Amino acid sequence: MKKQIQYIAGIIILAIGMFFSSCDDFLNILPKGEKIPTTLTDFDAFIRNESNHLNDITQAINLLNDSYVKPSALGFVSLESINYNWMEDEDRIAQNNSDEGAYYYAYTAISNWNLIINSVPDATECTKTEKQELIAQAKVLRAMNYFYLTNYYADAYNASSASSKLSVPLIESADMGASSIQVTIEKMYEFILKDLTDALPALPKEGKTILHPNKGCGYAMLARVYLTMENYDEALVNAEEALKCNDKLFDWRDYYKENKDQIEKPDDWSNSYPAISLTNPENYIFRYGTNSQKNGGQSALTGALTTARAALFEAGDARFASKWKAKYEAPDDIFYGIRNDKFNGGGLSTPEMYYIKAECLARKGGQDNLDDAMETLNAVRETRIFKDYYTPLSATSVEEAVKYIIQEKANEYVQTGIPFWDARRLNQDSKYARTLTKEFNGKMLSLSPTSHLWTMPFPQGATSNPGNGTLQQNVKR
Repeated sequence: MKKQIQYIAGIIILAIGMFFSSCDDFLNILPKGEKIPTTLTDFDAFIRNESNHLNDITQAINLLNDSYVKPSALGFVSLESINYNWMEDEDRIAQNNSDEGAYYYAYTAISNWNLIINSVPDATECTKTEKQELIAQAKVLRAMNYFYLTNYYADAYNASSASSKLSVPLIESADMGASSIQVTIEKMYEFILKDLTDALPALPKEGKTILHPNKGCGYAMLARVYLTMENYDEALVNAEEALKCNDKLFDWRDYYKENKDQIEKPDDWSNSYPAISLTNPENYIFRYGTNSQKNGGQSALTGALTTARAALFEAGDARFASKWKAKYEAPDDIFYGIRNDKFNGGGLSTPEMYYIKAECLARKGGQDNLDDAMETLNAVRETRIFKDYYTPLSATSVEEAVKYIIQEKANEYVQTGIPFWDARRLNQDSKYARTLTKEFNGKMLSLSPTSHLWTMPFPQGATSNPGNGTLQQNVKR
């Protein structure tokens, strides 16, 4: 017990020294000084701390070329250039001392969620119901972190190999030196699903803040997990339950109209537009998707798109028009990011549930289901595509419908992990697997659906110092 108290005190000191030193928008209740958390308010402060809500997916975004990178940054071998230019012969493991944050951000947060789950039963100044709610919320957040880690550092879920391939270390304790086991992909998914299903009954209809999981968030995360497992029946059930909790859609056409004068102003790439992310009615939960997004949203060069990626948006897309503007950035023409408000690149929102519902309906087959799938997809498009450009999509085959849905979903969630997770899943199906191609410095480059680059290597610090456990790479280089 003394060992645990010492470690908890260490966590609080670290949290106060590193995380609570800045003024967080979400944090209106803080532990005072260096203290051991004892009250529900003390433990709740971990969820209110926005630094615990970052899953850095930068290298996955690079792999998909979903953001612009200056050629000068690609002229030498680095983790960024290997992923961005699909350099399969280069060793990412040797280069991976520059992406350690992705791993350690997640496990730092998991340690905090473990602390809540294990210690809140003894918390003071609260009711039993309040304890159950906070524990449930911590379980959802832990599941979200483990889903992210598994779908970054391990191979894509495949029912035929999930019981033999390894995922990531599973840690359920906040104790210093707690044992960790690098479990199989199957075991990790079982753990994630159990956390989510155990949490659901105690989740509130509305969270205290946008960082606190609510019931809609629980169902939405279950839908995402089941979709990744290709369990389309369960994904559909949970997507529909999430939409019962919240099915609101933000109308990007209206937003563009309200800000048209500034957006269309020539040679103006300023980013002082009305913020919407934190108050967006679509949100189930807010989380950051990259460290650069935490600091600057989808603005400037870090939020920019190449002309090739921009061309994948359909004509008249109000989302695109409200986020990016054409600009020459020597030596390239690009689409410059003009939004620096907080971007929900790592959370959950209603459009994803519409897309999951649409895909699951389409996969049932039959024209009635295809029509329902397209109706669901078009419900989102009606709030995204300018009226002068909008034409309802229709499909006569499962394959046609799924391709429409996946492309629209990729545009909605560009510069997040969602297109990466979908690509890994679909790469296992010859009907939907695709080889990415591009030209760079006069040379054609390609990324095959079977490339090892779709699985990220663990950082060197993690493999050289795995703590009280063992850790082996899931990818050759």
